[in-house]
Amino acid sequence: MSTFQAPKGTYDLIPPRSAKFLAVREAISAPLKNSGYGYIETPGFENVELFARGVGESTDIVSKEMYAFETKGGTKLALRPEGTASVLRAALEANLHKAGNLPVKLWYSGSYYRYERPQAGRYRHFSQVGAEAIGAEDPALDAELIILADQAYRTLGLREFRILLNSLGDKECRPVYRDALQGFLRELDLDEDTRRRIEINPLRVLDDKRADVQKQLVGAPMLRDYLCDACKAYHEEVRELLTAAGVAFEDDEKLVRGLDYYTRTTFEFVHDGLGSQSAVGGGGRYDGLSEMIGGPELPSVGWALGVDRTVLALEAEGIELELPASTSVFAVPLGEEARRVLFGVVTELRREGIATDFAFGGRGLKGAMKSANRSGARYTIVAGERDLAEGVVQIKNMESGEQSAVALGRVVEELRSRLSS
Repeated sequence: MSTFQAPKGTYDLIPPRSAKFLAVREAISAPLKNSGYGYIETPGFENVELFARGVGESTDIVSKEMYAFETKGGTKLALRPEGTASVLRAALEANLHKAGNLPVKLWYSGSYYRYERPQAGRYRHFSQVGAEAIGAEDPALDAELIILADQAYRTLGLREFRILLNSLGDKECRPVYRDALQGFLRELDLDEDTRRRIEINPLRVLDDKRADVQKQLVGAPMLRDYLCDACKAYHEEVRELLTAAGVAFEDDEKLVRGLDYYTRTTFEFVHDGLGSQSAVGGGGRYDGLSEMIGGPELPSVGWALGVDRTVLALEAEGIELELPASTSVFAVPLGEEARRVLFGVVTELRREGIATDFAFGGRGLKGAMKSANRSGARYTIVAGERDLAEGVVQIKNMESGEQSAVALGRVVEELRSRLSS
């Protein structure tokens, strides 16, 4: 009988590699928790219309990659392909924007789903940590989010990433640019799909990675030449705040990102050690998204960083994270009475916050000590009938091999002292 396997394009996170993913999630979220961002969790699926309206029907994400299905009750749902639309929907539904403390600052972590061709760094199920600041239009907020992501990556030890920065204008100046770009693109030799995109969202054509399309885009009107004075001033302030904070960035006039809702500030974190899938995360300002999904005007900004991509970036730079051992002490009982007594000691050690494991299954000394070695424990406590008769257990230092008898009543205190030194 064949065993089941994970669906194509997905992965299972198993120890010890899973510890690296947890450490990355913690490192990305730590600066957010320290900056007024509260945790939010949303369902893994939403109404299809939320993403069609918010992310944009012309995007590949909605038109080709979304896992959409109909429930038994006839409701059309989709597995979430990204986090922002869900978080904004939840914030609006809970009326967080009416609590009087804007911006509403939220962070989240979870799995997202897109039907894509699986390759290194691109999966059909992937993990992200994201942050959203809802309800305020302020260049300092855009800069804050970029700085916090930069801080998270530097805390992890990453050095070879770059921050790309651009402005996409607003509802005043972007339509003028859109008309000029459409006029240019309509004259090019492009396939039917791309021609359709010209009419729906021409900026997405600039993001086309095909060499034959890129060649034809030479001489296309540039958005920077169409920005209104307000957008230019806004973008310049974001740039100045980042520079003052010592955060390096590169201006990238072609950066549009793959979602329709972005306005003004847009940015991407890229790592050149990842080949064609170089983006490890990104985001931007989305001032019109709330209205697109039926809410009030709520200018907002956010980002999402890929956990799997970040792990690949760490591996590309050869960075080994210092992960705490999952086990500090391993208990090996020899005989039934020792099992009962040492299990009680293990429970006590755990209550004291000491990571402790136990030799389950009644194995002999040799097999149990192999398990103790594999656990990475610094100390092993061993007890047999003779030890218990004398009221002691043996504590063995797994690194030096030194072993000493300690009174049963002092085991917890002794191990706490040794582990803290």
